[in-house]
Amino acid sequence: MQRRHLLTGAAGLVAGASLLRGAPVLAASKDVKLAYVEWSDTIVATNILAQVLKQQGYKPTLTPVSGAAMWQAVATGDADAMVAAWLPVTHADYYKKLKNQVDLIGPNVTGARLGWAVPDYVELTSIADLKAKGDLVDNKVIGIDPGAGLMRASEKAIKDYGLSNITLVEGSDATMTAALKDAINRKQSIVVTSWTPHWMWAAFKLKYLEDPKKSLGGEETVNTVARQGLKDDLPEVYAILTKFKLSLDDEQGLMLKNLDAGVDPAKTAADWVAANPEKVKAWLA
Repeated sequence: MQRRHLLTGAAGLVAGASLLRGAPVLAASKDVKLAYVEWSDTIVATNILAQVLKQQGYKPTLTPVSGAAMWQAVATGDADAMVAAWLPVTHADYYKKLKNQVDLIGPNVTGARLGWAVPDYVELTSIADLKAKGDLVDNKVIGIDPGAGLMRASEKAIKDYGLSNITLVEGSDATMTAALKDAINRKQSIVVTSWTPHWMWAAFKLKYLEDPKKSLGGEETVNTVARQGLKDDLPEVYAILTKFKLSLDDEQGLMLKNLDAGVDPAKTAADWVAANPEKVKAWLA
């Protein structure tokens, strides 16, 4: 996925959950329902997990939904699990609302973070620099979807650093990365909203702007969340979920491959699983 939005509004928790509704999960079923958002890292992680489950004889179904609907689907049992819960900050609102209805298994990726990024040649080192040097980037920060958690954090950063001269430009993951690529090709300065893991860090030489006020948060983890009762209904699946881990390099490298025209993320995931037997073996031990 291109990571189209980090956090959609909390009001969307219910909207879209019906996309996953169907027959109730049966204890003896080999079906496993995985909910995911079409973010580039989540596409990678969800497809890798699906390939491993297939090897173990399960029948995974992958359903793309919004961030809010993903959480709601797991909470209601319409999905068995998801591997895209950004905590403790980005998805804090979702978790606070639904923590008594889901099973938070724990991190599958560590070292995640949000921030504002620039090409490494740009003469900016801190968000605070934009107050005096905003003209270097046309007084703009190129953002993603309106309402996304990263956008809300970016609005907070503008307020915290007194950046009345800066405009946060709404868009999407695709428009943001297209603007970044064009600026780099032209050797121009640009500031974009960013996060790790993301393929842009594998494709370009970038740096995060320092954020001493922590307006955009600190280091986060990407977590696996299961529906309540999965541990009893599908213990082997649950055991795999507890051990499922990926590195930033693993995800970002595969995200980059998925950008090629005509590439099937399920195929690149299957190739990765075949090429990394020891990592997969650790999830099955």
